[in-house]
Amino acid sequence: MPDRGREDDALVAKTGAMIIGRLHDRMAEITRSCQELLASELPDVAADGELLELVYASVEGNFNTFFPAVRHGIPIEQVEPPPAALEHARRLAQRGVDANTLVRAYRLGHGALMTFILEEIRAAQLDTQLSLEVFEQITSTSFRYVDRISDLALSAYQNERDRWLANQNRVRALRVDELLNADEIDIDEMATAISYPLRRTHVALIVWCGESEGGNELVSLERFATELAKSLGARERPLFVAADRVTGWAWIPLPTEDPLDVVARMRAFVESRADAPSIAAGIPLPGVGGFRRSHQLALVTRSVMIASASPRQTVSAASDPGLVVAAQFCTDLKAARAWVSDVLGPLAGMTDTDERLRETLRVFLHAGSSFKATAEELHLHFNSVKYRVQRAIERRGSPIDDDRLDVEVALLLCHLFDTVVLT
Repeated sequence: MPDRGREDDALVAKTGAMIIGRLHDRMAEITRSCQELLASELPDVAADGELLELVYASVEGNFNTFFPAVRHGIPIEQVEPPPAALEHARRLAQRGVDANTLVRAYRLGHGALMTFILEEIRAAQLDTQLSLEVFEQITSTSFRYVDRISDLALSAYQNERDRWLANQNRVRALRVDELLNADEIDIDEMATAISYPLRRTHVALIVWCGESEGGNELVSLERFATELAKSLGARERPLFVAADRVTGWAWIPLPTEDPLDVVARMRAFVESRADAPSIAAGIPLPGVGGFRRSHQLALVTRSVMIASASPRQTVSAASDPGLVVAAQFCTDLKAARAWVSDVLGPLAGMTDTDERLRETLRVFLHAGSSFKATAEELHLHFNSVKYRVQRAIERRGSPIDDDRLDVEVALLLCHLFDTVVLT
């Protein structure tokens, strides 16, 4: 019985080698057929014809590697991927083609090969049982081959993608730095170099997040910036530059110049996303000057967000009332705390009561001293607002008529910086 089993195995191996030999004789035909299939089903794989011959070389290389493995019983673990297949994977990485497309290409090619194998087995008119065993043996080997080679091709793809992006990001970062600081630039040449439309209206963003175990924070931030840009109606991709491993600078080319509308839509999008990073936004401004100024304002906005003891929202914008004014105090918060105490007196205390009184007085002054408007904004009764305003003035210890502007600024600092400037 064991001898018969060995004889059967030998017959299956011999027949499988014969089938593969027939396929090898049709190498040019099946290679061209697979090349045309991949180019038709996955245009990115052939890059609109640019990589067509490399696709052919990759397919041919895989067949020339797989066929001898079957014919001569070479262990798949010892098989190395064809150089053309690895080069094709690297070219796809350089063009930003999704890795899933590469995986699908191997699946399509594998499926096409299975069809050719079945054709040859049928044409050989083998015994039914032998046909099944031969097909099973070749199929099993082919799955192990595709699994190993596609894995190695994906590794080549990822390594090249990482290298390409790192180099691309370095070059782009240098050009963006030049754009932000140079006195004179060629706008069209720079726009081409950084792949961004500089003659449009831009809103600049600083986006950042905490560190994660995966270490792919910048990828997540760039993806988020791209999705945010789409939600704002941007027709071109945003520009993204890494500032550090958890912080990015971004610019979005806008179809509208209304800063209030842009910020409102931005906040609505962020509120819909549980994974949203922190965002500091400039204001929409046109041209190269707007590109620079919006970025400066985004940096100013972030300085306020970072200085605050308890950020009140994920998105802050330079257009938020008083934010740019408050930013002038970021460089010396100790002095700001002393000044706030001088202006507000006991009202600058850290108690919950003082916080309620300050907030009511701040909104009241911002509303033009209208009790009605304040009541509507804070959802309070008219008399409650009147009582709190009076209590706030009493708590301060002096009227607000003579130094109203100082009081408004001090209340703004308390609102934005919280305990950092409280006594």
